[in-house]
Amino acid sequence: MTLGFRPMTALALIALLSACSDGLDFDLRGGIGGGVDTTDAALKATATRPEPDDRGVLSYPSYQVAVAKRGDTLADVAARVGLPADELGKYNGIKPGDALRRGEIVALPRRVAEPSPATGADTTGPIRPPSGVDVTTLASNAINKAPDTARRSGAAPTGVEPVRHKVARGETAFTIARLYNVSPRALSEWNALDKDFAIREGQFLLIPVTAPTAPRTSGRDTTAPGAGSLTPVPPSAATPLPAETPEARTAAKPDPKPEKPVADIGQTKAKAGGTMSMPVSGSIIREYNPGTNPGIDISASPGTPVSAAASGSVISVSKKTDGASFIIVRHADNVNTVYLNVADIGVNVGDSVSRGQQIARVAPGDVGFLHFEVRQGLDSTDPMSYLR
Repeated sequence: MTLGFRPMTALALIALLSACSDGLDFDLRGGIGGGVDTTDAALKATATRPEPDDRGVLSYPSYQVAVAKRGDTLADVAARVGLPADELGKYNGIKPGDALRRGEIVALPRRVAEPSPATGADTTGPIRPPSGVDVTTLASNAINKAPDTARRSGAAPTGVEPVRHKVARGETAFTIARLYNVSPRALSEWNALDKDFAIREGQFLLIPVTAPTAPRTSGRDTTAPGAGSLTPVPPSAATPLPAETPEARTAAKPDPKPEKPVADIGQTKAKAGGTMSMPVSGSIIREYNPGTNPGIDISASPGTPVSAAASGSVISVSKKTDGASFIIVRHADNVNTVYLNVADIGVNVGDSVSRGQQIARVAPGDVGFLHFEVRQGLDSTDPMSYLR
C-alpha cells in the first residue's frame, strides 16, 4: 500500500501538531523521547484489511467485529449479526438509530456464529496465523465446499490478528497512529474514518497490521558481535558513556569473562515488588531522568541476550536514522517497553512474547549497553518502579 498525506483541514493540522508535541517518537529521529521528526517514510507499510463475510463479520481468535455497509444504521448491523441493538450500541458508545459510514468498524461484545461458506466466507472459523492453520480442518473444508470452487478459491483464512484499540478520552487518530507506528491514513482506511479523522471516546479501532516482508537474512550475513560500526551514544544521554572497551565476543571463542563494571551510578538490582524482570543483567550506568533520559541504560557486553521484561505483543521492530535498532513491546494496561541498541533481533511485529523470552542481543560496540524504557501510554515512567 502506498502511504502518503491527504489534504487536511486547518483543524486536523492543529490536532496533528498537538498530538505530536510530546508523544512517543517511534521513528526516534529526535532520540528516544526527544523532539518529533517522524515522516511517512519511517512508518511501516501496512497490509490491506481482510474482506468480511456476507454479514459483514470479520472473525479473529480473540474477538469479532462487524463492518458496516453503505446506508447501515447500528440497528441494521445488529440484525445481520443476531445481537440486540441496545447491547451492541452500548458496547460501542452509539445509539441503535445512528447512521454508520460504509466500512466503519463495529465491535461485537460477544462472539456470534463463525464465518462459514453459508455466510459467504471461504472456510469455517476465524482468521488464524499461518502457523496455526489445522491441515485436517483445511482439507475437510475444501472437500465440503468443492461444488463452490468456481466462485471461491477455498484458501484458508489466515493473517495476523490486529490490535483492537478502544479510544480513550483525549486520544486522536494521530496519537493512536503514532502509538502503534502506523500512518494516520492507514488507520483511517482500515476503520473508514471521515476526512477529518474524527473518532469518539469508546470507539473501537482496528490497528493496521504490517505488510509481509522478505524473510530474515541468515546468520552468515549478520555482523558478528564486537565487529562493525561503533554503537552511537543514545541521543537522550546527558553525558557520554564511560570509555571502557569490553572484550569482543566471537563465535570461535568461549564466552568472555564479565567485563570490568563501568561506573555504577544507580542500583545494580531493581527494586523489589515490581511486575517486570530485568531485560539484561548489569549495572545501571545512566538513570531515568524525565526530559533528559526517558529510560535507563544498563551495562551489558555486546552479544548479551536481551529478554522481554514482561509478556506482551511486539508492535514495532525498526531502526533509527543512524542505524541503531529498537523493539517496542505492548503489555496489558496500555504499558509499552522499549529496547534500544539491539542486534540479532529474533521477533517480528505481531509476535507474542513471554516474560524472560530472548528477543534480541545487545548490539556490537566499544561500550556495551541496553537502553530500556517503560511507557504508560505515551508518557515515560521510571522503569525501576516496574522492575524486580
